[in-house]
Amino acid sequence: MRTPTKIEELDVYVWEGKADIVDRVARCMASFDVEVIRADDIAISPERSALRPSLAIISVSVIDSGALVLRDWQAAHGMPVVWVGQAPRDHDPTMYPAEYSHILPLDFTCAELRGMISKLALQLRAHSAQTAASDALVASSECMQALLHEVDTFADCETSVLVHGETGVGKERIAQLLHEKHSHYGKGPFIAVNCGAIPDGLFESLFFGHAKGSFTGAVVAHKGYFEQADGGTLFLDEIGDLPLYQQVKLLRVLEDGAVTRIGSPAAVKVDFRLVAATNKNLPQLVKDGTFRADLYYRLAVIELKVPSLEERGAVDKIALFKAFIATVVGAERLAALPDLPYWLADAIADMYFPGNVRELRNLAERIGVTVRQVGSWDAARLQRLIALACSTQPVPAESAAEVLVDRSKWDMAERNRVLAALDANGWRRQDTAQYLGISRKVLWEKMRKYQIFEEEPESRETE
Repeated sequence: MRTPTKIEELDVYVWEGKADIVDRVARCMASFDVEVIRADDIAISPERSALRPSLAIISVSVIDSGALVLRDWQAAHGMPVVWVGQAPRDHDPTMYPAEYSHILPLDFTCAELRGMISKLALQLRAHSAQTAASDALVASSECMQALLHEVDTFADCETSVLVHGETGVGKERIAQLLHEKHSHYGKGPFIAVNCGAIPDGLFESLFFGHAKGSFTGAVVAHKGYFEQADGGTLFLDEIGDLPLYQQVKLLRVLEDGAVTRIGSPAAVKVDFRLVAATNKNLPQLVKDGTFRADLYYRLAVIELKVPSLEERGAVDKIALFKAFIATVVGAERLAALPDLPYWLADAIADMYFPGNVRELRNLAERIGVTVRQVGSWDAARLQRLIALACSTQPVPAESAAEVLVDRSKWDMAERNRVLAALDANGWRRQDTAQYLGISRKVLWEKMRKYQIFEEEPESRETE
């Protein structure tokens, strides 16, 4: 018996060019939870496509018209494309770009269309599940538990939040949690903007939008980031990189709650929650005169500090590493392998990651690809990758003296953490190693490194 096609919560954007396919697609998909949207190269709403799985159906006549830059279009919208054209049903490279394998004939039947969309919908759901697994928030350490408590406390307030933390600690993930947990803004879009990547001269157009015909090339009206975030959350990453002349424009919008598009006389009311993030010392930038004090006070109503990976400790390191490995290798292949080798877990626990979670993810991806291709935990190969990672760690921009001071602080914090774990477990090394998520050998190495003597404190009762 044939399994019925199941398609749920999907947006299908149709760019028909010279072909008359929008109405046909709508009729074929009328009985499913699918919204068919007539689209062009800039009409697709990024905030909507972020909320629901999306794909595009595009006529090859659009290619002939020269109106579509293929790779740029898919990179911008991040969704699979089904090409429709009057050509043989094999993959003719003269008609279809080689990088696209989803093809339907111009005289497609409803069954063919539904089958294609069903297949892509399954792929989209699998990708979504994989992304969710890779972004799973590991928070076993006390400092991360404390941070999540703060997130729960302030998530449902409407005031601005400033998230501090080193590069790569996951500030955007915390911003997403604040968004998802908000009863009102969590139902709207989450618009993330890297303030350090705004091209000169495009700030107004990108943030405020523009009216049709306001300048050469403005063939349609465009919503800026402020309007795109209306009803949701606007996340401004690297806010410390925003130049002074742009800071004052941002402050004006926050105070007025309205934006005016370039070339339009009418102000548009906007309602969004602002979450900003930085790895810089904003109070010091205020003293230096490179960041506006009034904007800082407006942003820092609530401040959250994301701990570094070293502060989180070995337990979080290993748990994150396992999650990233599972994403790369795949659950089925990983289940066929032995458990994560103790020597590999020990190596990850004892490594120092200046780039934090981002650097750990990068190493896990390299190791995961190797394990997936080789089909085993090849010790020689993986140890070479770890040695290479240790030898190519980026050198911080600070002076050597500052680096030594920072490392000394980290060493003292790690020493105190090991001491606390030993005390909590009655100085039993096996129990302490399990508590820290490391092996007894690594614990012994840490005790030797930090000069933690095995003699028990005099205050402890003799067993």
